[in-house]
Amino acid sequence: MAAQSIFSKSTRRIAVLALFIFALDQATKWIVLHTIYEGDELTVIPGFFNLAHRANTGAAWSLFTGNNTVLAVIALVALVALVLARHHFHAHRLTGQLALGLVFGGILGNLTDRLLPGRHAVVDFLHFYLQRRGSSEPLDFPAFNVADSAICTGVALIFLINWRYENAPKNVTSGT
Repeated sequence: MAAQSIFSKSTRRIAVLALFIFALDQATKWIVLHTIYEGDELTVIPGFFNLAHRANTGAAWSLFTGNNTVLAVIALVALVALVLARHHFHAHRLTGQLALGLVFGGILGNLTDRLLPGRHAVVDFLHFYLQRRGSSEPLDFPAFNVADSAICTGVALIFLINWRYENAPKNVTSGT
């Protein structure tokens, strides 16, 4: 298959979804930044879900905390590499376009957080947890955001797409 043009229909679909995810991510973070003080949480479903305001200079689960600039460079390199290699990820199929749009939009959302003056940290705000009976310590999942959700969903779709096509029956033609 020839390399895809940046003006192809599939590339436009990827870009539209990526821009939608980016806008949704930044809009939700803007709301959090303007309604919840950093470090605070608002209970939405007691014992299960809070809206929080956390600044994360690390990666997932706050790994590599304090390495915002390095993680921004890694994100930028990953984004460029994925854009250039998108044809390897079934970008010609609608499911591949969906997966790549989610990943690109999520990377752009978190990269923007890392690069914006005055922010220089990813804003995480969705905090799920389970409050155990008889204990003051909850079973906690780290706070995350729309961009994180989009990246994880997109990567999971890429794995499913590749698994599906790798395990599909191969057409065997006989020479007789």
